[in-house]
Amino acid sequence: MPEEFLHYIWTHQLFNNQLLQTTTGEQVEIKSAGQANYDSGPDFFNAKIKLGETTWAGNIEVHKKASDWAIHKHGHDKAYDNVILHVVEIPDKIIKRNDGTEIPTLVLHYPNKLKSNYEELLVSKQWIPCMGKFHKIDLFAFKLGYNRLMIERLEYKTNHIIESLGKNKNNWNETFYQHLASMFGFKVNSVPFELLAKSTPLQVLSKHSSNLFQVEALLFGNAGLLNTQLLGDDYFLEIREEYSFLYKKYKLTPIESHLWKFMRLRPSNFPTIRISQFAALIHNSRSLFSKIIEIESLTQLKKLFSVNASSYWTTHYQFNKPSVKRIKKLGESSINTIIINTIVPFLFVYGESQDKPHLKERAIMFLEELPPEKNSIISKWEMLGVKARSAFETQALLQLKNIYCEKKKCLNCQIGTKIIKDPEELANEPTGK
Repeated sequence: MPEEFLHYIWTHQLFNNQLLQTTTGEQVEIKSAGQANYDSGPDFFNAKIKLGETTWAGNIEVHKKASDWAIHKHGHDKAYDNVILHVVEIPDKIIKRNDGTEIPTLVLHYPNKLKSNYEELLVSKQWIPCMGKFHKIDLFAFKLGYNRLMIERLEYKTNHIIESLGKNKNNWNETFYQHLASMFGFKVNSVPFELLAKSTPLQVLSKHSSNLFQVEALLFGNAGLLNTQLLGDDYFLEIREEYSFLYKKYKLTPIESHLWKFMRLRPSNFPTIRISQFAALIHNSRSLFSKIIEIESLTQLKKLFSVNASSYWTTHYQFNKPSVKRIKKLGESSINTIIINTIVPFLFVYGESQDKPHLKERAIMFLEELPPEKNSIISKWEMLGVKARSAFETQALLQLKNIYCEKKKCLNCQIGTKIIKDPEELANEPTGK
């Protein structure tokens, strides 16, 4: 049984109050279990307990075995000098502070059903651990937890942005450009697209943004896609010649062409088409990040990203291979994906860093206005009776499945904790996740 289970028992005070005494026989009264600490140091801060006739205030440390104190080397850490109670399941060793005084040890006794309920979730091989009891869940209460899940997902995405921002010396425009490029790869080609952006600085593209042909030359050339053959049609030869000039001028370093994936992709998703659409966006929108910050409506935002691949690609999906005439427009579902995964997180983190709460509110508003996403995870939630009404809700459901259900973090999920405590109460108490 993991130590975090004992943390759950202690936090919710699900232990047997009749058996609260230290290993030396002193009666223990819990006045405050303390605040959970998720950083280094004791497990619970600012607890208050009564040992015999004396009330103590300080920290609590929880272990499976008392001897874990020594294994974790707490005795050499001054942060643990103020521990007033050592809570364990197995009292296999007497623990003392650095001054030689013994730390009171409490053996935790709890109902066996709690352990068996938790173990049932841990060994479950179903799509979500609580799937067997999901039909008992009050779905209205379940949805009350969407806000917390959505904010968690946004914070996870913004952490990645903050990390990139540091590498780019706090350059918001360059960082946004790189993340946007990665998103244009739509998972399959996200890595080469990101590498392409890093090898083709926005500052270089901006100097030629008024000339679509030159923007395409820079991107296709640095993508390594102009070196795959010696001969080709007029467009191919012209754009390769243009890149040859720009390559020398800016001392560019193209990425390897083999990084791009074409296999098992619909032709409209070929990297050649996506690169041309990305070039069109750069060409049409100078100071793109600044424009996005100023846009207040979802309709305007979608219009900004409604771009077509250049005229050559109307009759091509790859260089030198003519195809049936078809305008290659960035589809609405693709635009929605870009807004959800790039625009919204950037608005949120920029609003946070610049103390502009209206941008954070706008980011949330965009998610609420966008239609629900369609993927295998959302489809399975629908099979369980959970039908999302917006991208805000699908993002929350993705967070729940990927971070909690997939990793069996049932102890950190309010539905999971209620199942552990009493599965029969699921439909009778407000829950939420």
